Amino acid sequence: MSLTAKVMAGMVLGLIVGVVFNMMDSAFINTHVVGGLFAMIGKMFVNALKMLVVPLVLFSLLCGVMGIGDIRVLGRVGGKSLALYIFTTAIAIAVAIALALLIGPGEGFDMAGVDTAGVTGAEAPSVWDVFAGIIPTNPVSAFANGDMLQIIFYAIVLGIAALMLGDASEGFYEGCQYMNELMMKVVVIVMAFAPYGVFCLIAKTFAEQGIDLFIPVMAYVATLVGALFLHLFVTLMIILKVFSGLNPMIFIRKIRPAQIFAFSTASSNATIPVTLRCVTERMGANNSVASFTVPFGATINMDGTAIMQGVATVFLANVYGIDLGLGGYLTVIAMAVLASIGTAGVPGVGLVMLTMVLTQVGLPIEGIALIIGVDRLMDMIRTAVNITGDAVVTAIVAKTEGEFDLSVYEDPDAGLIVGDEIHVEEMHTPHPHAHPNPAE
Repeated sequence: MSLTAKVMAGMVLGLIVGVVFNMMDSAFINTHVVGGLFAMIGKMFVNALKMLVVPLVLFSLLCGVMGIGDIRVLGRVGGKSLALYIFTTAIAIAVAIALALLIGPGEGFDMAGVDTAGVTGAEAPSVWDVFAGIIPTNPVSAFANGDMLQIIFYAIVLGIAALMLGDASEGFYEGCQYMNELMMKVVVIVMAFAPYGVFCLIAKTFAEQGIDLFIPVMAYVATLVGALFLHLFVTLMIILKVFSGLNPMIFIRKIRPAQIFAFSTASSNATIPVTLRCVTERMGANNSVASFTVPFGATINMDGTAIMQGVATVFLANVYGIDLGLGGYLTVIAMAVLASIGTAGVPGVGLVMLTMVLTQVGLPIEGIALIIGVDRLMDMIRTAVNITGDAVVTAIVAKTEGEFDLSVYEDPDAGLIVGDEIHVEEMHTPHPHAHPNPAE
C-alpha cells in the first residue's frame, strides 16, 4: 500500500472509532484512551511535523533563492505569488458570501439557551503593522517562535547576500543543498508514522465532538461545507486551468496526501513539509519556486478561513436580524484579506480572525458561541482548502516561470512514498583508529 492509502485508512478508522467512543460515553475511555493515549500520540505526531517546518523552510528557501540566481526573477516570483494569493482569497470570500446570502443560514434561529460567556474579540491589525512586522528584530526569536513571514524575509535576504558574494558562497550553497536533502529524509521518517498519528487525531476529534453538535447549526455547517467544496473543486480548478493549462483531475489526485495531512492537523504550517513534497516530487514544480511559494502561502493564503468568515458573518447577521448591506459585505471581504496576511497558519486562528471581522461590521461577537462547537471540524476542512490554494498558486507560478516538469506531473507514480522507502545506506567511513594505509 502507498502511504496515502494507509493514511486514508487510518482517517476512516479514526472517524469510526471516534464516533463509537462518543456514543459509548465511557469515563474510562474518555479519560485514558481519548484524552490520554490518542491525545498523546496525536500531539507527538503534530509536534514532529512542526519540528520539520523551520529548518526545512530555511534551507529550502536558501537553495531556492541561490538556485534562481537572478534577483529580478525572484522579485517576479514573489510578485506573482502575492497577487495570486490575494486574488484567490478575495474570490473565495466573495463566493462564500454570495452562496450564504442565497441559502440564508441562521434565519429564524433562537438564541435562547446559548452560552455566550467567555467570548472575547481581537483587535484588527493595521495594514502598516502587518507589513512592518515582516522584518524581524531578532532572527533567532523568529526561528524560535516559528514566525513564518519573518523567517521567509530573513532567508531571502540571506540568499540574496550569498548571491552577491559570488563564488565565495559555493561551499555555503552546497551545505544548504545537503541540509535540504537531509530534512527531506527526516520528512520521510516522520511520514512513516503518519497513519497512526492521523488515526489518533481523527479519533480524538470525533470522540470529543460527536455528531450532536451539528444539529442546531446544521444550516451553517451545510452552507460552509458547500462553499468550501465549491471553491476547492470549481473555483481553484478553473483558476489552475486558465492560468497554467494543467489538468485539474491530475492535480486533485496528486495533492491528496497534503489535503489529508491538512485535514488531520488543521494547521497549514504543520503541513508545509508534505505540501512541499507533493508540489515538487509529485507534481514537478522546481524547488526554487516551491520553496518560496509554499511557506509564503501557508502564512498569508487563507482561502478556507476567508470562506468561513463570509458564511459566519451572513449566518450571524441573519441570527441577529441585522442587514449589513453591500458596504458591510465589501468591508468583510477587505478585512478577511488583510487578516489572512497578518495571521499565522495554526489551528483555531479562524475564530480569532472572525472576531476582528465582526467587530469591524458591528455584529455582536457573542454570536461566535453558536459556532465554537463545530469549529474544530470545520477548521480541518478549511485547512485542506488553504493548502490546496497554496499548491495551485505554486503550480501556476512554476509553470509560467518555466520551472515545471510536465513529465513528472503526468506520471501517476512520480514521488509516491511506499513502505520500503526507509532504508539505511552503508557509509564507507574509515575507523577513527585505523591506519590510513594497511600495506605499510
